[in-house]
Amino acid sequence: MSNIPSVSVVIPLYNAEHTILRTLASVSEQTCQPKELIVIDDGSTDGSFALVNNYILHYKGPIQIYIFQQPNSGVSRARNVGMKHAVCDYIALLDADDWWQPEKLARQLAILQKHPTIDFLGSNRNGEHWKQWLFKKFNHLTPISAKLLLYKTFFVTPTVIFKRSVLTKTGFFDETQRYAEEGNYWIRVCHQHHCVLLNESLVITGDGKPNFGFSGLSSNLKEMEKGELKNMRLGYDLGVVGRMEYLFLVIYSLIKYIRRIAIVKLRG
Repeated sequence: MSNIPSVSVVIPLYNAEHTILRTLASVSEQTCQPKELIVIDDGSTDGSFALVNNYILHYKGPIQIYIFQQPNSGVSRARNVGMKHAVCDYIALLDADDWWQPEKLARQLAILQKHPTIDFLGSNRNGEHWKQWLFKKFNHLTPISAKLLLYKTFFVTPTVIFKRSVLTKTGFFDETQRYAEEGNYWIRVCHQHHCVLLNESLVITGDGKPNFGFSGLSSNLKEMEKGELKNMRLGYDLGVVGRMEYLFLVIYSLIKYIRRIAIVKLRG
């Protein structure tokens, strides 16, 4: 590819000493490397900060790597701080316990160069491939609307890359929402921008563990459900759905919540 757009990678870091080096390596081993990597340490109490500092001291590659510290304030504030520091054409998000396949950025940048109207591009993860979900058929590139995200969150944070200009129109993550905060942001972005899913699995999240009820913030199913219901209300307030569809979505979300509880109990 010629004239490759520059990319800023943002990683929030909190007590991830067992995974952060693998995550950093997955960025440095990209076949198409980003210009900068910004790590925001969110008040870690383990050895995470020291590990990243040591990695930076010994790193000899072309990526400009920075680490900033803040008192523990939550993942949304950490991402926001990182995105405010970003200077490149595109911002790619990654979490400290996930990692990218080596061709992740190259594949997405190729799509973005070929289709410059795309503002926001996600991918699949953990071997997923979508053919159809309910009545929605998926192609190699599938536009994702804010309404569709109210039914299912097809974008997962470590898979997404987007134009930095998105920040000017949509702003940042809601720092008051600690659960399902990424869904809140995707809905707002997709309400205002051209968002697309690349139907390729380019990321490993959670070490391949189940998507909910296992560890991290997603393990708190009750709070996750509160976050999802808040996102449903957001969709209604933005005019993405009308009142009747909003009420249907609430019932639908509660059914999914009950199903998740049952799955976790059976798994345990």
